[in-house]
Formats: sequence, structure tokens, C-alpha cells
Amino acid sequence: MAAVDTPRDGWLRRLLSLSTGRFGVAVVLLIALTALIALFWTPFSPTTTDISARWAGPSWPHLLGTDGSGRDILSLLMAGARTTVFVAVGAGVIATVIGIALAGLGALTVRWVRESVAVLVDILIAFPVLIIATMIAAVWGRSLWVVIWAVGIGFGVNIARVTRPELRRVLHTDFVLAGRAVGLTPLQNLVRHLLPNVAPVFIVQLSWAMAVAVLAEAGLSYLGFGASLTDPSWGLLLSDLQRYIGVYPLSVVWPGLAITLTVLGFNLLGDGLREATDPTLSRHRATARTHVPGVVA
Repeated sequence: MAAVDTPRDGWLRRLLSLSTGRFGVAVVLLIALTALIALFWTPFSPTTTDISARWAGPSWPHLLGTDGSGRDILSLLMAGARTTVFVAVGAGVIATVIGIALAGLGALTVRWVRESVAVLVDILIAFPVLIIATMIAAVWGRSLWVVIWAVGIGFGVNIARVTRPELRRVLHTDFVLAGRAVGLTPLQNLVRHLLPNVAPVFIVQLSWAMAVAVLAEAGLSYLGFGASLTDPSWGLLLSDLQRYIGVYPLSVVWPGLAITLTVLGFNLLGDGLREATDPTLSRHRATARTHVPGVVA
């Protein structure tokens, strides 16, 4: 008897059936696993310097070489993965809270509140993440929390702007009206009916927020507004190594490659999740496969 997908695992099977989904899952799991391992072990201490081994090429025991202070680049990348995961998850949580709160206020409340929220979102969305981070850093100084709050606020507003019209559209569907008729409160309707139906749009925006968080952490740390000098960071490592790119170009490849793959992984995971959780896309894909003509022998 053929196995039947349940709602709980059906989306996961659809996600893993997509090449973009598999790549995104593999990259994100690799980064998360690296960050977890780096909590307990790295090949060398990221803070230990060895002048006699400075600028060593990829070889044993320094598999990716060393920097100008003799620090092991692989250990620095593993330690930097902890910072990347921390920033991505923290920014995602803040963006989720802000985005859902503003979208809910902008879709489920009385007219004057909805209009006020719409104006507030339009004002806030005019400020780029970099500007928000610079303003926060000017008050509280450079830290990872600057990046987390900047990306969380910036993309929380963006999530609200994209999700609010979807909530308004779903708000007038039959099942939401039926929920009102049986006595569901606006909050219960939001949790049971509205959020699940806008989940595909929300997931894509959240994945972009986490991808931008990785880029923002690297970019702001590179510019001196992000991670402090004592925090392991791919952006700080890239800033240190780029001064010697003309002499030791290979050393710059590793942090740049780590940032690129992580951002690409988050983006492709979001695209895969959108396609796997959106029933209309799943039906279109199934219909397209059904109507593909067979090869005539």
C-alpha cells in the first residue's frame, strides 16, 4: 500500500523534492551544525596567535591556512558561524514579532488604527537597515545587538507591509466569516485561520530577513558598526584579510565564500518553503507533471 502524506510531513516531503529546498536545507543545517560544534570544539583556539605560522597556506594542521597573526582560519570561520546563527535567529525573532504585530494591527483593528499603522509602516520602511543600524550604534555603541535590532526592525516593517494586504484579503473569506459566526475572537481567528493562510508569504520574507541579517552583520562589522573586536565574526575576518588581498588572495576567499553560501542557502530555503507550503503552487506543479506528454516509442 502506498504511503500517504499527512499534513504534518507533506510539506517536508515537497520541500526535499525540490533542488532549491534540498540545497537550502543542507546549507542551513551545515551552518547550524558548525555553530553547535564550535561551542565546544575548534581545531585551534580562535584567539591563539602563532607568529611562526603566520600566512601559512592550506596544509596540515591548518587546513585553510592562517592569517597575519598565525590564527587558524578554519577555527575563525567555525567560531564566526556561532555569531552568524545568533544574529540570524535573533533578527528573525524580532522581525517576526514586529511584523505580525504591525500586520495584525493594520488588518484587524478599527479604521483609524489601520490607517495610522499604514502611515507608520510607510515612514519606517523609508529607512534602510544600514541607516537604522548606524543610528542605533551611535547611541549604544557597536555590538551584535545593533545588527539584530536593525535587521529585526527593518524587516519586521517590511514583513508587515507585505503581510497586511494578504491578511485583509483572507479576512473576507468564507472560513474566517464562519469563525466569526461561531464566536472566535479576532486573535483566535488570526492564529487559526489568517496566519496559516499567509504563511507562504511570511516565510519568504522571514528567510530574506535572516539572509540580510547575515549580510548586515558581515557588512556592518566590516565598517566598524557591528560585532566588537572580541567577537568572532566573518565580517571582521574579511576586514582584516582584505588589506593583504594582493599578497595572500586565497585567505580572503574563505570568509567571502562562507558569507555567500550562507546567504544563498537562506534565500533558496525560503523559496523552497514557499513552494512547499503554498497549496496553489503545489497543485500547479502537479498539474504540469500530469500534462507532460509521454515519449512515443
